[in-house]
Amino acid sequence: MLDALRCAEDAIAGLVDAVAPLCGRVVYAGAGSAGQMAVADAAEWGPTFSVPDGGVVALLAGAALPPGPAREAAEDDAAAGACEVRALRCSTEDAVIAVSASGRTPYALGALEAALEAGALTAAVVCAQGAPLAELAHHAVVLDVGPEVIAGSTRLKAATAQKVCLNAFSTALMVRRGRTYGNLMSGMRVANAKLRERAVRICCDGAGCDEAAAREALAAAGDDLEVALVMLLAGVDAELARRRLAAAGSVREAAR
Repeated sequence: MLDALRCAEDAIAGLVDAVAPLCGRVVYAGAGSAGQMAVADAAEWGPTFSVPDGGVVALLAGAALPPGPAREAAEDDAAAGACEVRALRCSTEDAVIAVSASGRTPYALGALEAALEAGALTAAVVCAQGAPLAELAHHAVVLDVGPEVIAGSTRLKAATAQKVCLNAFSTALMVRRGRTYGNLMSGMRVANAKLRERAVRICCDGAGCDEAAAREALAAAGDDLEVALVMLLAGVDAELARRRLAAAGSVREAAR
């Protein structure tokens, strides 16, 4: 499995390069285990990088249905995949990424076809060479993990490889978009006591300050970690730090 991911490094990097300049949404579309991996990745964009609600969308076949045969059969509905993408009114600034182990899931194919009609950038993350989704997409990431330990159970190697791939994609994308400072998640949303303590540590590590200064900056910034970091690094107040961030787009640039 790790060899498959290493072989796909260039393809993942190419996808990051293509998506990073876009101003719209990243839309994942998938079914079953592959779709669930996309949902899990998308769920972390807001808390970890403060991506606004709607900035990443995960479409999962049958998500509105109760668990059971009906939800499992939803992956065969190409029209539903197309309809859900069309409902998003995608544009050339959006990226639609289909995730499927086989690379031929009808729901995902329908979603990608609708995305192409809308002019969106398209990508496919699949685990089979020559898969229809890979042929259809602008960018294909093929994770050739080989036979599953339990034949046909793609929740194992295939789903695990796809989750790691999406982790790598989303993390690299956020780095490219300035949502980190070095190896620190400067864009983290401070939503509870645990994360507030983590924000204090990030301020201390990123700005080389003591805990008291970190807490003071976070309080003045209203728990906006990026603002607090710019305050500490550039020696400015919260208002100026916010203006610098708005103009520069990243902590590193705003703190210069």
